[in-house]
Amino acid sequence: MSEKELTRLTIRRPDDWHLHLRDGAMLRAVLPETSRHFARAIIMPNLVPPVVTADHAKAYRDRIMDALPEGHSFTPLMTLYLTEDTDPADVRYAHESGIATAVKLYPAGATTNSASGVRDFEKVRPVLEEMAEIGMPLCVHGEVTDNDIDIFDREATFIDRVLKPIRKKTPDLKIVMEHVTTQDAVDYVRDSSKNLAATITTHHLIINRNHILAGGIKPHFYCLPVAKREAHRVALVQAAVSGDKRFFLGTDSAPHTDAAKLQSCGCAGIFTAPNTMSCLAEVFEAADRLKKLEAFASLNGPAFYGLPPNDDTITLVKGPPVTYPESISTEDGPVTVFDPGFDLHWRVEG
Repeated sequence: MSEKELTRLTIRRPDDWHLHLRDGAMLRAVLPETSRHFARAIIMPNLVPPVVTADHAKAYRDRIMDALPEGHSFTPLMTLYLTEDTDPADVRYAHESGIATAVKLYPAGATTNSASGVRDFEKVRPVLEEMAEIGMPLCVHGEVTDNDIDIFDREATFIDRVLKPIRKKTPDLKIVMEHVTTQDAVDYVRDSSKNLAATITTHHLIINRNHILAGGIKPHFYCLPVAKREAHRVALVQAAVSGDKRFFLGTDSAPHTDAAKLQSCGCAGIFTAPNTMSCLAEVFEAADRLKKLEAFASLNGPAFYGLPPNDDTITLVKGPPVTYPESISTEDGPVTVFDPGFDLHWRVEG
């Protein structure tokens, strides 16, 4: 039987290896959209001010757990925001005490709230060497920020200018290239023998740059890294559905209020947490690789991070189109939910 004929699929409960929960009212509004389906998530540290120390991460984790709805089981995996002043000893403490799972590298100015990021990579070399020694992964936003580099070329340039030198000087460092968007990144990960993996977002499996620009600018499809040509989207789908252990789900679900998105200089980010599993089932079914969804969403990520897969399961059921709200309400205003542009027939049962 073709996998396209399946109408029911049970998989290990998935994890999200790249998630923005924000803080305060936004945190309380968006957290249930993730904890409803996902068991764990790597939590991004780009708050204002950023989460840069073990104490910051512990306090943020406590706020997340305080906001968790009753009856939901969810474990936030915290990250530290890498700055040029990060203390290697604090990083080791955060890792060995179980407070932080990874460290996040933002090139300064690369995305939302990244002004405190790294400009001089030599200044963070002691931290990277400490991380390599203790086995703590580095999650990277893989784009350069030079004004003379075209925005569609910034990921490929980052690989050559930043990532290759880091890996050459610190070969034992485990690195996750987050939200890859190009064939270049897919090929680089595939050609690497060890210590390198990549997350792929829900929306980058579905949209290309035409969705943002053709027929008028669509702010709710604007994200960073920006979506690329269709050929790159196809390469991402091929990587995701392949079962290759080096590729796994990181939604980069990034909530912003509509007021923040719909302005002359709108925020980058797409909110996919509510309907990600339905979207992914459609993508994998279209590729006739539905049975590979468990590897991508539930198995490959834990394996790279050295964690066991979740014991519990979820079941996806195919039926009439599933309706998701156009937006969710927060105390700060509505947040638009990602619209894939096609009907979603798969729902998470229960």
